[in-house]
Amino acid sequence: MTTTVPAIIVDEPKGAFRQGTIETRDLRPDDVRIDIAYAGICHSDIHTVREEWGAAHFPLVTGHEIAGTVAAVGDAVTAYAVGDRVGVGCLVDSCGECELCLDDHENFCTKGSVGTYNAQGYDGEWTTGGYAQQVVVSERFVLRIPEGIELSEAAPLLCAGITTYTPLVRWGAGPGKKVAVVGMGGLGHMGVKIAAALGADVTVLSQSLSKEDDGRAFGAADYRATSDQQTFKDLRGAFDLIVCTVSADLPVDAYLRLLKPFGTFVMVGLPENDQSLNFGSLILGDKVLTGSNIGGIKGTQEMLDFCAEHGIGATVEVISADEVDAAYDKVVGSKVRYRYVIDTSTIAATS
Repeated sequence: MTTTVPAIIVDEPKGAFRQGTIETRDLRPDDVRIDIAYAGICHSDIHTVREEWGAAHFPLVTGHEIAGTVAAVGDAVTAYAVGDRVGVGCLVDSCGECELCLDDHENFCTKGSVGTYNAQGYDGEWTTGGYAQQVVVSERFVLRIPEGIELSEAAPLLCAGITTYTPLVRWGAGPGKKVAVVGMGGLGHMGVKIAAALGADVTVLSQSLSKEDDGRAFGAADYRATSDQQTFKDLRGAFDLIVCTVSADLPVDAYLRLLKPFGTFVMVGLPENDQSLNFGSLILGDKVLTGSNIGGIKGTQEMLDFCAEHGIGATVEVISADEVDAAYDKVVGSKVRYRYVIDTSTIAATS
C-alpha cells in the first residue's frame, strides 16, 4: 500500500522541474509521516539533478533539508506524536548495528547509510526527498526542532547547519581561537553564525567584499577578499582553524600558510577537480588538512538544540514551487542570500 503525495519532480538529467505526485510507503511500525512545511535547496541537490557527481536515478525528487510537523506515527513509535515540530536531514536509514552506527556516526555506516533522496534503501526502493508535501521516515532519523527556530529557518540547518557545526566543534572553535570561514554562501553563512556563537574570533575569507555587512552582522570580526593577494600576506599564520565551504578550485598551499603551527584546515566543500598540494605546507608547521562529512543523528540534534539556545537560524528566501528552476540557476550564480527554501504548500498535485 502507498499514499499519493504532491511533489516537485525532475524526469531527466538537467531537466526542468514539474509538479505532480509520488507514492510514499504506508507506515511501518517504526515510521513517522511528516507534513513538510519547508524544504531547503542545497547545492548538493543541484549537483545531483545535473549529474555533476555521477549518474542519478530518475524520476527524482530532491531535498534533504526538511522541516515540518508529525502527521502520523507507526504503532511502535515512542519519541514523537502528531503535531510535533520535526526535521529530516541527509540520511533516512543505516544498519544501526555496526561500530560506527553504535558510536552515533550513522553517516559512515559500514553497511552503507541510505540518503534521503537518490538512494536505494535496504528494501530495494529508491528514496524521495523533501520537495514534496509529505515524507515517511524511520523514527531513528527524525530530529526534533526546538521552539524558538522558525521552521523555514530550521530547514537548512539539517544540512548546512550540521555540515559546519561538526568540524567547528570537533576542531575546538571557541574562546581564544581564531577561525576563518572560506565562502559566504549557504554553508558559509551558517559557519560564521555557529563559530561566533561558540565564542571564536571569526574572519570571513570571500572572493569579494560584497557581503561584508552581512558577514559582520552574522558575527564575523573581520572580512577579507581572497581576490586581493594582500590578504594572504596580511593573514599569514593567523588562524587556528580554517573551515572551507566552497566547492571551487583553490590554491590549497596559500590557505595552509594562513594557519598557525598545529592549525587545521577543514574542507566541507567538494570541488569537481583534483586539487594540488605541496606537502611542505603541512610539514612546516605540523598542520592538519582534513575533511568533514555532515554528522550523525545525535550530533545533528545537538546542533539544533545549540542553534535554538543561541537564537540561530539560517538566513533564507522563501520561494514557491514554480520558482525552483530559476532558484537553481541563482544558487549556481551565487545570487541567493543565503538559502532558498521552498514553501511546499504551493506544490500542485498535477503538472
